[in-house]
Amino acid sequence: MAVLKSRDVAAIALCAALWGVLNSMLSPIFFRIFHLPFLCDLIGFSILSIAAWWIRKPGAITLIGLIATVINFIIVPTGIQFLGFTAASIFFDAAISLAGYNRAFTKKSHTITTIMVFSITSAALAGYLIGTFFMALPAMTQWGGVLGWAGLHSIGGIIGGAIGSFLIIALNARKILPQGLQNSQ
Repeated sequence: MAVLKSRDVAAIALCAALWGVLNSMLSPIFFRIFHLPFLCDLIGFSILSIAAWWIRKPGAITLIGLIATVINFIIVPTGIQFLGFTAASIFFDAAISLAGYNRAFTKKSHTITTIMVFSITSAALAGYLIGTFFMALPAMTQWGGVLGWAGLHSIGGIIGGAIGSFLIIALNARKILPQGLQNSQ
């Protein structure tokens, strides 16, 4: 893991708290009303996208996922399905680290492509794990099984990735850069 400065730790804490609280408070309401898992993916992957752009250090997204999981368990102790998102955040972190932060965020097209691909695949992974380990069989059959559930989560990944990538593009267009990059530009 890269060395984290105090600004990085603050960004990790902020993003993890935002994800953990919003997900545990709003996603169950959305799911009870619509029986669709989109909101948890939208919240998670838009926050992870912004965090990856903001912090740009390997391991930071994993820490956000782990802290958000703890927050989620504190607020909703029975919400063990969030462990699928913990695994998805680890995957997202590894994928964007391997792709390279400088490469991923240099151009609009790179940002959109990178964030969308990693958000969709991470959301599908979360859905697959949740469907495999945490969903009851009757619920799974109405959505096409584990792959159908992964597909529904992918739709949330599309929405969250789009929101995250377009926020990053908007921040870049207004010359609002992560703290470490302001001095180098």
